[in-house]
Amino acid sequence: MSVPVHAADPGPGPLTLSGQGSFFVGGRDIQSDTLSTLPAYAPSGTITVDQVYVRYQIPVDPVRPPLVLIHGCCLTGKTWETTPDGRMGWDEFFVRRGFPTYVIDQAWRGRSAISPAQIEAVKMGKAEPDSLPPVFSAGREPAWAIFRFGPEYPKVFPGMQFPLEAQGEFWKQMVADWSAALPVPNPTVPGLSELAKRLKGAVLVSHSQSGIYPFQTAALDRTGIRALVAIEPAACPDPAKDDLAPYKDLPILVLFGDFVDASPRWAPRLKQCRSFVAAANAAGGRAELILLPEIGIHGNSHMLMQDKNSLDIADWLAGWIEKRAGKS
Repeated sequence: MSVPVHAADPGPGPLTLSGQGSFFVGGRDIQSDTLSTLPAYAPSGTITVDQVYVRYQIPVDPVRPPLVLIHGCCLTGKTWETTPDGRMGWDEFFVRRGFPTYVIDQAWRGRSAISPAQIEAVKMGKAEPDSLPPVFSAGREPAWAIFRFGPEYPKVFPGMQFPLEAQGEFWKQMVADWSAALPVPNPTVPGLSELAKRLKGAVLVSHSQSGIYPFQTAALDRTGIRALVAIEPAACPDPAKDDLAPYKDLPILVLFGDFVDASPRWAPRLKQCRSFVAAANAAGGRAELILLPEIGIHGNSHMLMQDKNSLDIADWLAGWIEKRAGKS
């Protein structure tokens, strides 16, 4: 498949890497007697859960800090890969710009394992049905407004940039979400801390549901964290409740797209993040909140890394990281 050339596209051309691969961070072992109800598989044994899958690509002679790309609700690391209509994803773009990229699947999502123990316990009659985990999926009709393709399904915001002609490919990315069944902070957070320490200076880039995770990671341990980028976060730290000391002198970017004020879901979140940025800076922080329309980039949905102008946004973001987080 040929990759269209965009204004901010550093390719096409061959992609040359010095390394690529995958590994896991975090995880813990649990022993259970309710792992299976199938005769061919024993119900008792030990499994590993809470681990976070990481796929990485490293450019030749990387000159910029590693980026950790963290997906949001009901999705996996596919968020950052090839767009639904076949264009270059941010994982490749940033590698071409000299950033090592590390794309994760959140704990209990995608290639990061789940535990069937609670479900099998109910099937075996060893637990009550109300103990089943609250797993959920986002249907495309309600997700339409959540992702701000339009105010409601199937209406479309004027000038909206998401490639709706390829929406079928996007809906295939959606998976069941176990986050409501997990503790707070999510097990992904200590995994991110371990990964940042391993990388010795990473920029944590989150999206939506995972928007709060980098902040929680910094609150857990600042070691290895060079900057935080929260793209359309579902929440920012609450300055009335949370300690802002972990964010002092840490470059932070909170980034939102378009049509936010038209969304009853996202407008309050933008307001809350504005309050956090103001409070963090008053406490000695280096936080910024940017709305793309205010810098001349218009029409972006919640899935701005997949929008038709996604590489223009990535180019702007690369410049912000280079200026605030420096070279590797």
